[in-house]
Amino acid sequence: MDESYSNFPTSHLIGSVPAVVTEEKSTTNPQAPAANLQIFPPNNGASTGNGYQTLGGTSEANGQQSANTWKGVFSVSSYTQYFNVDEDIVMNRLMSSLNPLSGDFFSKIDANPDLYGLVWVSATLIFVISSLGNCATYLMHKRSDSSSSWSFDVNYVNVAAGSVYGYALLVPMGFYFLLQYLGSSASLIRFWCLWGYSLFVLTLSSFLLVIPIEFLRWTITLLAGAASASFVAANLKMYIQSNDLTIVLVAAFVLQMGLTIFIKMWFFS
Repeated sequence: MDESYSNFPTSHLIGSVPAVVTEEKSTTNPQAPAANLQIFPPNNGASTGNGYQTLGGTSEANGQQSANTWKGVFSVSSYTQYFNVDEDIVMNRLMSSLNPLSGDFFSKIDANPDLYGLVWVSATLIFVISSLGNCATYLMHKRSDSSSSWSFDVNYVNVAAGSVYGYALLVPMGFYFLLQYLGSSASLIRFWCLWGYSLFVLTLSSFLLVIPIEFLRWTITLLAGAASASFVAANLKMYIQSNDLTIVLVAAFVLQMGLTIFIKMWFFS
């Protein structure tokens, strides 16, 4: 027994040790921290987080993106990830904004909140109210005094861009900081997405405001404003944990109505 054991080729045993050690080292390589892209700006120090995905899809590295996609606040490439949506997703969210009482918009954008609504829906509203506002004033002018000349008011574009983009950017940011201060886990990118798509109904209603009947214009304005404001308030309600904070919902409703009335009085008076 002792003699056979002494004749055992120990070189095989010794040679296999480095291979085992090498394999163990290879399994302990540190992984790059993933970025939670639903937080704005992304948290580069987070250890885990859901990546930005298209609806029903998966991204690389088990649905996570690397933190190196965020290149700074003033870098355009940092924001391209928030426009990674296809036509079906955008249409679904636009249709959801027309259902003001559903209150499920945040659940639909949970996988990939976007800035498409903030940028392009706002841009569409700016173009529509500035052009149709001039068209409405032309019709009212011809109806009251067809003998005098009429000129296109270019200032409508400046006022529309300043008011719409200013509202769509600053108001969600204000509610974000307010709810953060009150202890709610709000998301700025989701708020921008919500308020951006809420302007879609105002874009549609602007086409009807061309009709030169003041009573009908005010009726359309109030209905469209109520629908848009209810859409914002109903979805914002999920961040309100206490009845004492109902004033936040009232403020969101009033501000949305205020924007709608401003559009009516400035562009379709």
